[in-house]
Amino acid sequence: MVEQQFKARGIANDGVLQSMESVPREEILPKPLREFAYQDSALPIAHDQTISQPYTVAFMCEAVLLTGAEKVLEVGTGSGYAACVLARLAEQVFSIERIPELAAVARRRIAVLDYGNVKVVCGDGTLGLPDEAPFDATVVTAAAPKLPSAYAQQIVDGGQVVIPIGDAQNLQRMCRFIHHGDDFLREDLGGFVFVPLIGDDGW
Repeated sequence: MVEQQFKARGIANDGVLQSMESVPREEILPKPLREFAYQDSALPIAHDQTISQPYTVAFMCEAVLLTGAEKVLEVGTGSGYAACVLARLAEQVFSIERIPELAAVARRRIAVLDYGNVKVVCGDGTLGLPDEAPFDATVVTAAAPKLPSAYAQQIVDGGQVVIPIGDAQNLQRMCRFIHHGDDFLREDLGGFVFVPLIGDDGW
């Protein structure tokens, strides 16, 4: 998977490659889907949500430029897969899931896999986690019409937010916002398709 899906498509960060190789995706999937664990595609999970394709997870983890000492906010826990990958790249990961059943299942899976630096919280991900802010980086695994104001307010100076921006039903642009003083530098990282970010400051 690492050679064919990641290196061949431009993922070069050694930490990301090692993390993708070490997290057992099959243990995070529902049993009927485990035979498909390492194909490079999104897969359905409960409540009309998906587990992102491995390449997309690797791309976002590389884009957020982690060094290992960061406190990271992930929005959209879903299955918990990306949170586990981020857990190997950062010091702390706080992950928000709006659907209580998904949050509970992800919490159990992450505990079984012994990623003790991940905390799963159930709530409106568009509002961030003000009680745990500020964050060094934020990774958003659903598409928003714009950068939610909470993410801008809860990120450290020099921190970054990686988030797909665009229409809820069509191709979105993966964007990296880098906080510099009163400004946010926006970088376009290419086209992706995600489920919509639901909440007070999303769709």
